Amino acid sequence: MKKYFRMIIFAAVLFLVPAAYNAAGQGQEGMIKYTPDFRFRDGIYVNFEQVKLNSPIPKAKLLTSTDYNDKEFFKKLLESEKIYYYDGMGLRQEIKVDNIWGYSRNGVLYIQIQGNFNRITFIGSICHFVADVTTYDNRYSSPYGGGYYDPYYYSPYSSYGNYYSPYGSYYSPYNRNSMSRSEIKQYLLNFEDGKIVEFDQKNTELMLMKDNQLYEEYVRLPRKDRKDLMFVYIRRFNEKNPLYIPVNQQ
Repeated sequence: MKKYFRMIIFAAVLFLVPAAYNAAGQGQEGMIKYTPDFRFRDGIYVNFEQVKLNSPIPKAKLLTSTDYNDKEFFKKLLESEKIYYYDGMGLRQEIKVDNIWGYSRNGVLYIQIQGNFNRITFIGSICHFVADVTTYDNRYSSPYGGGYYDPYYYSPYSSYGNYYSPYGSYYSPYNRNSMSRSEIKQYLLNFEDGKIVEFDQKNTELMLMKDNQLYEEYVRLPRKDRKDLMFVYIRRFNEKNPLYIPVNQQ
């Protein structure tokens, strides 16, 4: 009887282990774990939800005179003020280029920041990228008082720290004496909700909070080490909390 019982347990283990392995590999039905070999579908991503679903507006549905095989297809397409396309019901639609999230070319994501499209070089549950942005001197006050005022900059996500709206601008029309300058900035993109924040120590800590073990380990580091190891811990977070993307790439 004991021998028979052991055989049943052994058979159950043989059945459950492969099932568990497949579940870990797929994450959930219809999803695949992101790896550097993954390629996003080429096309225009109107919003971040389309990015999460890997479901852009494909080239075939874009109304343009540019050859689809042109190496500079997206560059030429995005030089226009608007993009025209057919939606899922075959109806003609239009959208301003300034209002799209970005695009994918050859499987690589490009995100729009201040009218420029920047490649996302590091993708995971937390993404990292750099962008050339224009900033303005905020020493001048607005005519309404209370210091510098920017009507385009509003953050309903204050818990994320310095939230950056890719569709906004640092320029205030109420402050015509602002001094501008161009600089390279680093950003983090939370793939769960699409929020973009500057890559600094405070925001790194906020991102890591979803993994209590990593967060506690990180905040115990000496202050200098926390600054030097920000990217290391972002990478470790992604390794422990892998990103899953829909596999449907029609």
